[in-house]
Amino acid sequence: MKKTRVVVIGVGMVGSTTAYTLLLRERADELVLIDVDHNKAVGDALDMNHGKPFIGQTEVWAGTYEDCKGADIIIITAGSAQKPGETRTALLKRNVAIYESIISEVLKYNDDGILLLATNPVDIMSYFSLKKSGWPVNRVIGSGTLLDSARFRYLIGEELKLDPRSVHAHIIGEHGDSELPVWSLANVAGARVELDEETREKLFVDTRDAAYQIIEAKGATYYAIGLALDRIVTAILRDEAAVLNVSTLLQDYHGVSDVYLGVPCVVDRQGVRQVMDIALSEEERQLLHKSADKLKDLIRSIES
Repeated sequence: MKKTRVVVIGVGMVGSTTAYTLLLRERADELVLIDVDHNKAVGDALDMNHGKPFIGQTEVWAGTYEDCKGADIIIITAGSAQKPGETRTALLKRNVAIYESIISEVLKYNDDGILLLATNPVDIMSYFSLKKSGWPVNRVIGSGTLLDSARFRYLIGEELKLDPRSVHAHIIGEHGDSELPVWSLANVAGARVELDEETREKLFVDTRDAAYQIIEAKGATYYAIGLALDRIVTAILRDEAAVLNVSTLLQDYHGVSDVYLGVPCVVDRQGVRQVMDIALSEEERQLLHKSADKLKDLIRSIES
């Protein structure tokens, strides 16, 4: 049987944590690390291989773009940090240029894998990756609001004193400040989550601003996003048909089109097999449109 291969491009904190999570959980037969700083990738691969006597038989090595050949999933976490005095649009343009360079290299060796993107702003990076790759939309996936939804479920679970795995609740839209909670569908065992408005607002704000809190405390977020990316990889490689809030190109989704946003999707070996048309209240629908309009404005600013 063909060995499964996952490539991680960009082994900063998010990339290396994701790779380590995939290794610990033995998600693939082969795990390739690629970074512009090749020595960093070599060091990470060596460090992980030293732990192999304690875990499974995943092959790990620091590779080149040629190792993308035959890869089932290519995870891109590479990107540039904002420079002092640099505008967000300038940063976006610089990261889009980085992604275009990376994807150009990937396309030389792979034309049938799945691109899984995590660099922020992930929805915009996913949109431009789709345009650059020319691949079918189902095979270009952003991490979307999967992490945001996990944070939301955790906080609701803490409030209700319940296991967050028993809480069903969604954050949709941008992975960022314009995201929105779908309170109309939040439930536990089919029973609606009944919380007063003040508590709801606090839980949502804590969800939306969680990254800021973590970054202020320790400089970056990487553990939970590593687990989120592992969850997406697992759904793909195991052909699970799992419903996950990933970012995909929407077409007439509650009136929203031609923009990547995080919404519940069926994820299997094809990538995004189906976008779930969940019911939204009128207020939620309007907030989704605002989120889409914000991202479209940013896309236009980059293209101009």
